[in-house]
Amino acid sequence: MSSFFNWWSARYTTEVRYPKESALVATKEQHSNTTSVFLRDFVERRCPSLYSEFRPAWWLPNGHMQTLYCVLGDFSARDKVVYKRTLLRLLDGGTVGLDFTPVDDSHLPSDTPIIVVLHGLTGGSYESYVRAILSPACMPVHQGGLGYRAVVVNFRGCAGVPVTSPQLYSAGHTDDLRQALFYISHRYPEAPLLGLSFSLGANVMTRYVAEEGEYSRLKSACVLGCPWNLAANASKLLATYIGRHVYSKGMGRNLVNLLKRHVGTFASDHEVAKAAAVTIALTKPTIDMFDEHFTKIGGGSSPPWPFASANDYYEYSSSHNVLNKIKIPLLAINAADDPVVQDVPMDAEGNGWVIMALTPCGGHLGWFESDEGWGQIKRWIKRPVFEWLRATGEDFVRSPPNWRLLHEEGGFLKEVGNDRLGCKELDGSDIIVGTEGEAGLLAGL
Repeated sequence: MSSFFNWWSARYTTEVRYPKESALVATKEQHSNTTSVFLRDFVERRCPSLYSEFRPAWWLPNGHMQTLYCVLGDFSARDKVVYKRTLLRLLDGGTVGLDFTPVDDSHLPSDTPIIVVLHGLTGGSYESYVRAILSPACMPVHQGGLGYRAVVVNFRGCAGVPVTSPQLYSAGHTDDLRQALFYISHRYPEAPLLGLSFSLGANVMTRYVAEEGEYSRLKSACVLGCPWNLAANASKLLATYIGRHVYSKGMGRNLVNLLKRHVGTFASDHEVAKAAAVTIALTKPTIDMFDEHFTKIGGGSSPPWPFASANDYYEYSSSHNVLNKIKIPLLAINAADDPVVQDVPMDAEGNGWVIMALTPCGGHLGWFESDEGWGQIKRWIKRPVFEWLRATGEDFVRSPPNWRLLHEEGGFLKEVGNDRLGCKELDGSDIIVGTEGEAGLLAGL
């Protein structure tokens, strides 16, 4: 009988994988003393929920149900967040939208941690999976929250951000996040920046912290539902009927609908405009078809864009093969029954800075469990993420990296010695109600 209960319990236990040699990190203990511990020990003590059972709601028992509920469920009355939007004009003429919360942060100390968020494929700050964490995380401490600031970096063309250059975004283009971090770290120079990202945004954030190494402007990162090996996961997605005709075509349709909104902004003789015209004429495109016709050309700046094929883009943009370059604490959580992401690099390339966690269920960005009241749900993922944010925001001590200095030149904020990138704040700001999604686009992806 005991073996049966052990098996039953194991069905709901998260697999947490650490490399053999865990990184040694400095932590703040009681009385403000600092000590060094292995990252593994730090996480085991500070993030107990990571090891707790996740039992999915009985009416959402598998990855398909969890994923579809994330897309089709009504979350409009839950986790309301109000943002204040700042638009940044980038040096290449593009625009990204930074949605800050709380709107009035004048009462918060200057060194309050800031959660820097990247959303999924065609999402934005309105996504339910974003709000499920930011709503309580930015709640005052006396109300049970963390009392943090947060900012969602909305990609070009997403969540009402205008497209002002012949380029969108992709899983491999990290410069928009890099430039947004110029602005955020300049505006809040004393605040630790904690990365939190979802799906496609998780891939972008993973690549960013790998490219920057010890000079990352993010103090830590938490990546959820990262697609890692883009070619392998695209291939596995297309290998099943539901993968091809439900998920891949659903994502492809979302991307085409997003592109249709902005195709008129491209100069007609530009190569990106030509690619966009062909792409929006596709009939029931899968996501790989969209990438083959558009992303390989308009998904980033040159170099390295354009690519010869979608496979070349996938090879360049994947994040599973850069894990060994990360030099900050990174927690990655995926679900074993995720129908969108089936290939997960649990070995983390042996990097002691990376913790890989695989829940037995949860789907793609779901992780729904039963809540109080008939038919009510809540997201299990919020608990381990909260603990991670608090631990790395308040207890993890990081020596100040030797970042490149920021300076203004021609109205643009740039890093000294890097004339290729820069950003400037545009006049005006809008109040954004986080529950208001975009018509014609499926949420939750």
